[in-house]
Parts: sequence; C-alpha cells; structure tokens
Amino acid sequence: MAGFGDLLGSLLQNNLSGSGAQRLSQGLGQLSTTPGEGGGGGLSALLDGARGVLGQAADNPLQAGGLGAALGSVLGGGGDAVRGALTGGALAMLAGVAYKALANAEGQGAAPVPVPPAALPEPVQADAARDDKARLLVRAMINAAKSDGQIGVDEMQRIVDQAAASGLEAQVRQWLADELVRPLDLDAFAAEIPDRETAAEVYAASLLAIEVDTPEERAYLDGLAARTGLTPEVTAQLQRALGVAG
Repeated sequence: MAGFGDLLGSLLQNNLSGSGAQRLSQGLGQLSTTPGEGGGGGLSALLDGARGVLGQAADNPLQAGGLGAALGSVLGGGGDAVRGALTGGALAMLAGVAYKALANAEGQGAAPVPVPPAALPEPVQADAARDDKARLLVRAMINAAKSDGQIGVDEMQRIVDQAAASGLEAQVRQWLADELVRPLDLDAFAAEIPDRETAAEVYAASLLAIEVDTPEERAYLDGLAARTGLTPEVTAQLQRALGVAG
C-alpha cells in the first residue's frame, strides 16, 4: 500500500491553512449520520471525535502538534490513529460536502442531502481506490498552495521533514518531495479528475489548503472550476459549506 491516505492525514494534521482547522471542523459538521449507525461506534464516532477536537483547536489552528495529540487521545492512539482518523473523517467530509453542493446547486436539496453510503470510506481499512483518491486530494492541496507562489524552499523542507517524522514510507516521501517542486500545471491536473463529483471534492480540498485571500488564489480556483465543469452555483455551495467568504 502506497500510504497516500496517511500522507493526506499528515498534511491535514500539520499543514492546514491558518483557518483550515476551523473550516475542516465546519465541513465535518455538515455531515449527516448515515442510516443504521449508532451514536457510539464506527464512522459516526470518528466524525464526532474529529469535529470536537478540531472545534477546540480552531482558536489556535497552527499548533498542529497539540491538535494531533488531542485527537490521538480522543481516539485512543498516537500518530497512526490521528492520521487515520483525519483521513477517514476528511474523505467522508469531502465526499459529503461535494455531494450536497452538487445536489443543492441543481435544485434537489433545499433540505440537507444525506451522504450516500457508498461515498463514505471505511475509517480503518483503506483500499486502492481510497488511496488513489487521497493522492489526488493531496495534489489538490499542494497545487492550491502553489497558486500564489507561497511555497518556498524552507516550507517545502518542513513539509517533507514532517512526513518523514510521521513514519510515512520512503516512496511516499519521495513522491511528496517531487510534487512540491513540480511546476504548477492546472490543465494537466484537471485532466486527471474523472468526473464532477470528484472535481467537487478536489475543489473542497483546495479550499482547506489556502486562505483564499489573494487574487492569485481566487484565479486558480476559478480556473479549476472552469476546467472541471463546476458551475458558480456549485462552487458557492462548497465555499459556504467550508466557511470561505465569497
């Protein structure tokens, strides 16, 4: 297993934008409990734990170590539990937010739209499809961060060092290092996104990686939406769900 799900968890734990923890918490709060899930177990408990800890961390989102330690204590584990929880919770949140944004924009969803069970990944066992999705979302976050030229050499090294400290596989760390220095090519990246549902998830992940407070960032997001068929109605829904000012 390549471990891109773990890499996504590591990035969420350590490299969210300044308001990213708060916005991730808000996104998790959008999810409905799936039918048949009790209050204390499975994905419902994972999301509840992630929501609570991220909400507490929102006032100081840059203290990633504190966030990781707190979430690990909630879930009864250390680094692996933290990354696994963030990965499972984030993948479920992004799928749910994307599904509801598309439905609402198409006039189907005046009321909250429940997340289809097939869109919710297992919180512990990651299969190849889940890992591929995580890799795409990691690329989305990196590309968004590149959009205003703010990833410097020191920042790149810090991200790679954090990946190494998190115990990620060597091949994943090398992929990350290569991806950080790769020139931004929005056309090529957009061509890898297979459908509108995935495009909505990619757009949502991109929102978490940046503050969306520069013309370059907004131009990047507009270009991503245009190249993947996301309408202004859909992107407005996604921004609203993740607390990004229009």
